[in-house]
Amino acid sequence: MNRWPFSLAASGESMDAPTGHDQNVDQIAYWNGPDGQRWADRQVAQDIVLGPVADALIERASVKPGERIIDIGCGSGATTVSFAQRVGPTGHVLGIDISAPMLARARQTAPAQLPIDYVLADATVHPFDPASADLLASRFGVMFFADPALSFANMRKALKPSGRLAFACWREPRENPFFMAPLQAVHKHVPKLPPLGPDDPGPFAFASEARVHRILGEAGFSAIAMEPCNLALDVAAGGGVEAATHGVLEIGPSSRALEGHPADVRAAAVDSVREALQPYVRGESVLLPASIWIVTARAS
Repeated sequence: MNRWPFSLAASGESMDAPTGHDQNVDQIAYWNGPDGQRWADRQVAQDIVLGPVADALIERASVKPGERIIDIGCGSGATTVSFAQRVGPTGHVLGIDISAPMLARARQTAPAQLPIDYVLADATVHPFDPASADLLASRFGVMFFADPALSFANMRKALKPSGRLAFACWREPRENPFFMAPLQAVHKHVPKLPPLGPDDPGPFAFASEARVHRILGEAGFSAIAMEPCNLALDVAAGGGVEAATHGVLEIGPSSRALEGHPADVRAAAVDSVREALQPYVRGESVLLPASIWIVTARAS
């Protein structure tokens, strides 16, 4: 999914929204409404911002020519394309996502010659071809399942007996000024967002090593490893501090916190965010520290 809502409240549902698991209906509604469209509209900038995450994930996934890969929560398709470029014409990549707006963008931008297919579906219940894939991979697309053990068990059925799992997920909020620096600036002007429980779907749902090991073990994976990876992500996408300020307030937690507030409050928050980002400015980049897990495992 390559993204992170801080609220499950739906703001309108697309007619094209897929049928999914009953417990995932809020997520499906969210990503098929206006918020999902905003993420799709920011595809170019977000591909730049999250490029270092994709690079780390693809390196750890050890992709080989000819492999068959399933990209879970593929969003607008940046990782799907990168995987397809590595597997080459003898391989294949299936991108799966619940967001019709983001998949529409993925289909528009995918190079025609690459071995890619996309499917609008919920990976919790989608009938994957059994024992067909060498690798299940995801950049930030697996933390939003209501019952993640059930979801991973279904996805594992798609793996060959020798199949691998590799995904990126966020570590604790305190490790991620990428989120918290702008959000704390916004919280000077508006109430804090309602806290999520440790098992609730959300960006930090897989921050706990113990929880990830438990979920993947219950789903039938073995050889589970979690590698911390510290990054500096350019929230300006090379466009300077004004682009960074606009970007963090257009999508993500800071945007959610400001929803419904009057123009004067939003203007004050914009000033505070701009000020909070100043220490991270490096030329036309605004490099916020971020910390992720690269999780790898094997089908048992």
